[in-house]
Amino acid sequence: MKIINPTSTETIIELVDDHPERLLEKYNTLQAARADWSQKLLAERMIVIAKFVEGLKEEIESLAGILTAETGKPIQQARNEINGAISRISWMMENVQKYLSPEQMRSRPHLEETITYEPLGTICNISAWNYPYLVGVNVFIPALLAGNTVLYKPSEFATNTGLQIDRLLKRAGLPDNVLQVAIGGADVGKALLDLDFDGYYFTGSYKTGKAIYKQVASKMVPCQLEMGGKDPLYITDDLADVKAVAEATADGAFYNNGQSCCAVERIYVHEAVYDAYVEAFVAQVKRWKLGDPIMEDVYFGPLTRSAQLLLLEDQVADALAKGATLLLGGRRADRRGYYFEPTVLVNVNHDMALMREESFGPIIGIMKVRNDEEAVALMQDTDYGLTASVYADQQMRAVSILTKINIGTAYWNCCDRVSAALPWSGRQHSGLGVTLSHQGIRAFTKPKAWHLIGQ
Repeated sequence: MKIINPTSTETIIELVDDHPERLLEKYNTLQAARADWSQKLLAERMIVIAKFVEGLKEEIESLAGILTAETGKPIQQARNEINGAISRISWMMENVQKYLSPEQMRSRPHLEETITYEPLGTICNISAWNYPYLVGVNVFIPALLAGNTVLYKPSEFATNTGLQIDRLLKRAGLPDNVLQVAIGGADVGKALLDLDFDGYYFTGSYKTGKAIYKQVASKMVPCQLEMGGKDPLYITDDLADVKAVAEATADGAFYNNGQSCCAVERIYVHEAVYDAYVEAFVAQVKRWKLGDPIMEDVYFGPLTRSAQLLLLEDQVADALAKGATLLLGGRRADRRGYYFEPTVLVNVNHDMALMREESFGPIIGIMKVRNDEEAVALMQDTDYGLTASVYADQQMRAVSILTKINIGTAYWNCCDRVSAALPWSGRQHSGLGVTLSHQGIRAFTKPKAWHLIGQ
């Protein structure tokens, strides 16, 4: 397996894929260790994770460089991701004791009713490339804290980063047999599904997530899927500062080259502020620099995967053929690497793939609407259900709109953000299950009900 630098298109390193026999060896190693790891005190497991965090802090510059080299993520955004992972882990460490401790639900003379939370056992974590630190720590950190052993498969597009995570965990004192890394692409991920894990946790596309769910369903163990989105944004007509909102929401659409499951992927703007919003939005995007992601002032680096370039070209061609107007970009950048120019289209509609199918790139369609009712109908017109955003001066108005949308996360006057304290979940084609918050900690446990009756 070749790890490619998307900026230069040169091979960084070649790694040997894990064959099925090797995967079975790793699985058996984890199975043998599960009892010992689960019986350690939570405080002992927390010491290991605390040392891992210190390692992230100490090596953030080199780790960010590795992440940028293999994914094309601009270096400042790579640092931001690692710091974000540190912040999430800190919240988990502050709250894990509370949410994994036994809960006494009722106590009366001669009767106690209590819930305890036991580890699942050995879990499989098939992770993603767009935010390998953030989506990774959402799974393997609470899983390890809860007493599980973990087979961790980083994406084939972020394998070097996955190996650094493994190295730092082991340096922090995590036993070798508690976390094992699977190396390889889709074939390796598919082979993992043949092994009898006690839970499967996947981040990636809807197509792959659905296939995983179908294959492991008969095992009747937890299967969590964090999949794609076609996240809508609505700009109302009562905003005091349209320009500031346009600049903020442009970042929500284009940060990390739009390669975020919760990135803004379609925008609806009230006709009263449409022209001012579009003008400010385009002006902001033009200010950002496209170039070598290792440079501090670069906002747009290359896409991580070359295949995405063709998808974006197809979406632009389809939109233009159906009447859209191109205001910016619309093609591959004239330079080496997997670069696509930041692209803005208007006069769009829902007959276009751009407004219905996940883009996962630096491209956005902006559509004019007459009123809130039209905006709601368009926002609901999707198979996805991850996030939705409304920018409005009146909270009541925004909440009324967002209540009608079938989503896991609602944003008022913000977008493209995640909080460790709140559950991260999708509906419809966007996912199944929960990470983050107390629910995300307990997602790696089995509750046991205790009925204790004394004499």
